[in-house]
Amino acid sequence: MNDFWKKKKVLVTGGYGFIGQHLTKKLLNRGVNTSNLVFFHKNDYDLRKESAVEDLFKKLGQIDLVIHLAGNVGGIGFNRVNPGKVFYDNIMMNTLVMEYARRNYVEKFVGVGSVCSYPKFAPIPFQEKDLWDGYPEETNASYGLAKKMILVQGQAYREQYGFNAIHLLLVNVYGPGDNFDLDSSHVIAGLIRKFVDAVWDDKKEVVVWGTGTPSREFIYVEDAAEGILLATGRYNKPEPVNLGAGFEISIKDLVELIVKLTGFKGRVTWDTSKPDGQPRRMLDTSRAEKEFGFKATISFEEGLKKTNEWYRDKKWNSRPIFP
Repeated sequence: MNDFWKKKKVLVTGGYGFIGQHLTKKLLNRGVNTSNLVFFHKNDYDLRKESAVEDLFKKLGQIDLVIHLAGNVGGIGFNRVNPGKVFYDNIMMNTLVMEYARRNYVEKFVGVGSVCSYPKFAPIPFQEKDLWDGYPEETNASYGLAKKMILVQGQAYREQYGFNAIHLLLVNVYGPGDNFDLDSSHVIAGLIRKFVDAVWDDKKEVVVWGTGTPSREFIYVEDAAEGILLATGRYNKPEPVNLGAGFEISIKDLVELIVKLTGFKGRVTWDTSKPDGQPRRMLDTSRAEKEFGFKATISFEEGLKKTNEWYRDKKWNSRPIFP
């Protein structure tokens, strides 16, 4: 596999993002030459604008692989407030980057989609064949449908142009370097921040959204990056592939784990006026293991511990010398 990577010039959109930071390090470890690994800050090229995408590909010269991670994404609260922006930003980035990859004879395009594309009431575990059997959960629909169009575009381009585009359906990712902004974070980062901050500030209560009854599946960021790279090197078919850890946990049990991990001793209050989101999420990950040998290796407890330690250390190191 390292021989495969040494010969490639790779563009990673979203390379400075959460998953991108871990993925680019893995690419270097696989032998990609630093001069052949391209990623950029989102302020340098606005991928929602055709002129910027066209300029990017002109300046880069011949690219062999595009791994498309860039997106506008957040948790339930963020998606509820910004459905139009979430849809527009993602649909434009996805469409333009793939189109210009095709025009510039890119060898392979890796589209990283989302579990949010699945129907709200898809059977558990979600199988790739169920992807079109219903509408996504409403609070995430604009994001999920925009991401789903990467699959549609890729399959259409494969049929008409022979363009090698693959599509990965990624479950909720967590880990060090995640977005801990409470206005836009996903559930694990948001909960860890709430409970670490509560311990820090000696708060007696933490308010958590919803009822706690929904379930979720989570994949540690290092595992997610590894799965994406294995698919990039080994998978070349039009059918989408689930990328996850193959388990589910209720939000209530997740909160209890984080309470224990952070040492919070106060009261947890559930704000049931806030939405729960999709009732259940868990992927069937057998296709990924069969097609390109991927299976998550980091246990959930270990991943939570590493994520908690990362945020706690970051917060501690930013503490003023004099209180």
